[in-house]
Amino acid sequence: MTDVSIGREMDARGGRYVARIAGSDAEAELTFRRDGDVFVADHTGTPVALRGRGIATKLVERMVADARAEGFRIRPACPFVVALFSQHPDWSALRG
Repeated sequence: MTDVSIGREMDARGGRYVARIAGSDAEAELTFRRDGDVFVADHTGTPVALRGRGIATKLVERMVADARAEGFRIRPACPFVVALFSQHPDWSALRG
């Protein structure tokens, strides 16, 4: 299993969730912009060498966990995030 640490970097306009993989300089990310109390998830990117390990899914799951804990909503704009939201009806209350 891949050892992944996920952090969040943000400012007043937006930010990103970034996954750092042990033993690699590569990063995967989920970027977002802020629209009031809504985080618009607009892009996920995973380097080719790291794809297929569920890293992008972990990024979205972290955003969902933060939304539940902090009370913001998520507007899926990235096709990957849209697809995950469609697979998780339990996330519908977080949709912004």
